[in-house]
Amino acid sequence: MSTYLAFDFGTKSIGVAVGQTITGTAQPLAAIKANDGIPNWDTITELHAQWQPTAMLVGLPLNMDGTEQEMTLRARKFGRRISARCKSQVFEVDERLTTTDAKARLFELGGYKKLSKDKVDSVSACVIFEAWCESQY
Repeated sequence: MSTYLAFDFGTKSIGVAVGQTITGTAQPLAAIKANDGIPNWDTITELHAQWQPTAMLVGLPLNMDGTEQEMTLRARKFGRRISARCKSQVFEVDERLTTTDAKARLFELGGYKKLSKDKVDSVSACVIFEAWCESQY
């Protein structure tokens, strides 16, 4: 069994989830506030120390046709920074439609009141992990 931390990068909020390969599922953790994409790095290193993941995953926001955009570059930069700070491998994962999937999951659980931004971001991180896990096995 391996544990992974997954991140849904954003400029104001970064969704976080912890996933287990034995089940192929993840659970959302509290989203991390960011200032123009810059999180409190101590929070990231504390999460890494707490969960001791095998590796980390960062969602790449691509256009629907697969091309990159400014946010793709920023997410990659975020991935490089957490890799260097935590001395851990980071995998990039195509995150197209993860927010749509996350909103649908949350809506099923409790309607519009469940659709807060931080919950959507962290459930998106769960979807990122699950998509990566499916692609590995």
